[in-house]
Amino acid sequence: MNKAVFLDRDGVINYDHAYVSKIDDFEFIDGVFEACQKFVAQGYLIIIVTNQSGIGRGYYSEQDFVILTDWMKAEFIKHKVLISGVYFCPHHPKNALPEYLQECNCRKPMPGMLNQAISDFNIDVKKSIMIGDKVSDLQAAQAANIKTKILVKSGKPITNEGESIADEVWETLSKQI
Repeated sequence: MNKAVFLDRDGVINYDHAYVSKIDDFEFIDGVFEACQKFVAQGYLIIIVTNQSGIGRGYYSEQDFVILTDWMKAEFIKHKVLISGVYFCPHHPKNALPEYLQECNCRKPMPGMLNQAISDFNIDVKKSIMIGDKVSDLQAAQAANIKTKILVKSGKPITNEGESIADEVWETLSKQI
């Protein structure tokens, strides 16, 4: 079995400038490459799980997301980090175009993306980590039985609920408190 670090994207890997969909708007958070290099050196797979309701809302297309994701993965490769998988949810239960308007099992806090990655990569959840910037990231990890849940302060404001679910709270992916 493999162990993995599951990362939310916006607020963990890049600054969350609201519905980031273009390379020009994508700004990596300082130290993200070095932090991922350390995880890879410890034998972790790097897997991204990200809600992307901007697709469902019609702000950008799935193709726009794929183009940005391919570029992001190439930037990680330049820093000797392989992103093993990227899972995204384009749905929203209330504010979306008809084809994306739905309650689904993939939108965090539901565990669908995590469960799919766990199955695809034969992940040992007891040895794995979820790093997110919102309570919904940690709730998804909890529902998928991911052992370690880390909340970072580089994205959304931290809530009491998020802190209570988190095993650890870090300033950013690379800067632990």
